[in-house]
Amino acid sequence: MLLSQSERSPALNLSSTSQHFADNAFQALLVEVNLTPKPGLVDRRNNGAHRDMNLGHFYRSSRAIARWLPHFVRQGEADAGLPVEQQLARIRPLGLACEAQMYRATGGVNTHKGSVFSLGLLCSAFGRLQQQQRQIDSASLCQLVAQICRGLVNRELLHNNTGQTAGQRLFAEFGLSGARGEAESGFQQVINGALPQYQQKITEGCSEQIALLDSLLWLMAFNDDTNVASRGGIAGLRWLQQYAQQLLDQGGAGAPQGIARLRQFDATCIARNLSPGGSADLLIVTWLLAQLPQPPQPPIYTQLD
Repeated sequence: MLLSQSERSPALNLSSTSQHFADNAFQALLVEVNLTPKPGLVDRRNNGAHRDMNLGHFYRSSRAIARWLPHFVRQGEADAGLPVEQQLARIRPLGLACEAQMYRATGGVNTHKGSVFSLGLLCSAFGRLQQQQRQIDSASLCQLVAQICRGLVNRELLHNNTGQTAGQRLFAEFGLSGARGEAESGFQQVINGALPQYQQKITEGCSEQIALLDSLLWLMAFNDDTNVASRGGIAGLRWLQQYAQQLLDQGGAGAPQGIARLRQFDATCIARNLSPGGSADLLIVTWLLAQLPQPPQPPIYTQLD
């Protein structure tokens, strides 16, 4: 899916490298939603555990967000000379504007709020590194995101927690830090698990679909997904994690019955009204980072803590 000229942002005079990264961030949204079958999530087969959204919502949302992604890159470039601690506040207005555009495109449905946050951070970090003429790879980009978000969980979840958002309530009740914690960690679940999983499967000759599905299963097994916890509590989250780990132990999506097992997992998630949206957001990050040069990777986690 390409953006028409009228859908593109006004010319920002980005370098070809920066524009390419923003374009890949848009493509990452499309890659995730088109991946099928995804347990509990909207895909090309069904609407998962969602009654208020479908594939069309995600296409419209992706197009709306795509217009803003180059602006995050440009902001990162413009702020490259400022202390890194100021970057988050500088991009927050862009994030709110992008989020508002998403809601307008979907008629008020929250399709990609988590991805607006993560992609906005990654695009602004890319622009900052590009402007500073520093090395850009998956590790350096995520390290910078961690620096930008330093103290975020303490500020917005541990202290000044008004309980007005689902994320704040889940942190107060269960200690789950959600998207804020993932960003402050520098997307460690992606860097240390989902991304190496994806790369290993590609190296073994698997298709991109199988590699992504296994990466999603890994994320579902290890990520303390606040979307799942908000729907099914901690019991629902632990059930989903154990089910995903079991499918990985059985060979994942590429096993002889792998896709059939995923479809059964999907049906069970729908019956339980569970949707791992946080893991889907991290899968978007995984694919985007996979398009960058990769430093040596640490070992993949092999079991639940």
